[in-house]
Amino acid sequence: MKQHFNIHVSGWVQGVGFRYAARIKALQYDLTGTVMNRADGSVYIEIEGSPESCNAFIKWCSTGPDFGRVDNLSVNESNLVGYTSFSIRR
Repeated sequence: MKQHFNIHVSGWVQGVGFRYAARIKALQYDLTGTVMNRADGSVYIEIEGSPESCNAFIKWCSTGPDFGRVDNLSVNESNLVGYTSFSIRR
């Protein structure tokens, strides 16, 4: 059983390798989806995978990579999209 989550991360999350670190973590957890920077300085992520993997990734998002700072994390479950890989969008 797969789940889909939309994740919005704000703080010092751009220019610190957050998208690349998120992709590495997503692949470690066998997740599919996408990550992108937003114009407001935040990062938006969509993930799909097992409940355990999704929860572990979401927990990682609450702190992010070493060089960043997460001030706010918003997570919403949504309908499956059917991602087949995990991509970084610009």
